[in-house]
Amino acid sequence: MLKVDHLNVYYGESHILHDVDLEVAPGQIVCLLGRNGVGKTTLLKGVVGILPARKGKIYFDNQEVTALPPYQRAKLGIGLVPQGREIFPFLTVHENLLVGLEARKDNLISVPNDIYELFPVLKSMLGRKGGDLSGGQQQQLAIGRALAMNPKLLVLDEPTEGIQPSIILEIENVIQRIKERGTIAILMVEQYLEFAWRVADYYYIMAKGSVVAKGPTQGTSIDSVKEHLTV
Repeated sequence: MLKVDHLNVYYGESHILHDVDLEVAPGQIVCLLGRNGVGKTTLLKGVVGILPARKGKIYFDNQEVTALPPYQRAKLGIGLVPQGREIFPFLTVHENLLVGLEARKDNLISVPNDIYELFPVLKSMLGRKGGDLSGGQQQQLAIGRALAMNPKLLVLDEPTEGIQPSIILEIENVIQRIKERGTIAILMVEQYLEFAWRVADYYYIMAKGSVVAKGPTQGTSIDSVKEHLTV
């Protein structure tokens, strides 16, 4: 599905990612862990094409996408929910969801019903401006917009950040339902370890722009990971 091979990314002349290797299998949920400033979001931006690779390669669905711009990667099936959500505040909920359809290959012009099945609250406020929603509702809208693209890989940057516990449980339920379908892989950055361990199959830990540990979540204790994150 996704293979990142010795990826190096820079901000200007600052070398941020150093020979990062990462893989996400079809239908798998992979969590990227690490302290603030170690390159997690930079890696996600490299995967979706927002930041260019200085060295290394990125493969998606058996195709090299290293040089492709973000919109072409979206067309291939990579959907992003960025940190801070970045919904369109002056567009309605419905209009925000329609934006996600632009990346689809099947030319669908209406929002799929399964988006409303996953997020019933969105159907009840289709005419409201995105900027009028609460933080948790905006996060649901951002995920719904990305799912409207019909992605093969969903990239989530801090999906629980600043979200109240009840909405976190709803988002967890949605991720579990996506996982049960087995048709969408997820790569996510997450600080809430208990949440990550409940949904993820595999983890990577980053430090100073490199992957320093990885493994399956099953059979790995959260305490041992916490110790690694404090080093």
